[in-house]
Amino acid sequence: NNSNTVSPVCLDSTRIGSETVIVKSGRRICGAGGALADTPLNQDKTYFEIKVQASGIWGVGVASRDVCLDKAPLGTDSRSWLLRQDGTCWHANEPLSTLSIVPSEGDIIGVTFDHVQLQFYVNGKLADGCVASNLHTLVYPVFYVDDGAIIDVNFEKFYYEPPQGYSCMMKEQDML
Repeated sequence: NNSNTVSPVCLDSTRIGSETVIVKSGRRICGAGGALADTPLNQDKTYFEIKVQASGIWGVGVASRDVCLDKAPLGTDSRSWLLRQDGTCWHANEPLSTLSIVPSEGDIIGVTFDHVQLQFYVNGKLADGCVASNLHTLVYPVFYVDDGAIIDVNFEKFYYEPPQGYSCMMKEQDML
């Protein structure tokens, strides 16, 4: 009897851009635009990953639920904090910093969030330089693609072990 089984975290097909396409059971984003995960980042220390399956214009980070998902790139308003494909981090239409490692096609990007800092890892290595601090708002993992980019999202069964103290996202029922 699986009535108590909580479905895994995935992309929210109701919170996507008008030209965004979600496939692979809510694990792949393609088309043009953004998507939010179906679960907010409520835990103290959370880790999730993406794999860049095809290069183009893409981004990963966190955003509030009311972020506009219709147009890439995100990070142009005060509702999102994003790593873009060129290794720069954006918030409120300002570049915050640049990663010490620029990701490319085939790379695994790990994301850690502890409500104080948002940090990025490239193929398991902490990429210095890209940190958003003191996010005092409820946020969700956010992803966007354009110009042929395809990214796969992992909320569990990771390529790389989460950093010490971090764990996969859980839906609220799992945290009880």
